Amino acid sequence: MRLTGFKSFVEPTELVIDDGLTGVVGPNGCGKSNLVEALRWAMGETSAKQMRGGEMDDVIFAGTSGRPARNLAEVILSLDNSDRRAPAQFNDSDELDVVRRIERGHGSHYKVNGI
Repeated sequence: MRLTGFKSFVEPTELVIDDGLTGVVGPNGCGKSNLVEALRWAMGETSAKQMRGGEMDDVIFAGTSGRPARNLAEVILSLDNSDRRAPAQFNDSDELDVVRRIERGHGSHYKVNGI
């Protein structure tokens, strides 16, 4: 999973989830919940309330005293497709990239392998 501009993850960040059990640990406020919310959001969450926000634009990095707000957020899920179980139009690759991107004031959209 790759995130950019999503909540507290203003810079491009990558989380590798290998086979088996993956744990995410860290102190309060370091972004553990935001990682889980990024996964939920990329998989289709439509409720801003479920994402701890008032509106969906709240998933976009809001800025701090030292960093300006961003105007977009993006989460990319890279999924193994080596068994070719995806719909036919996406089966030309061993990997599926599911991208959800949101622009402030314009809503979000999806792409799968660029389509």
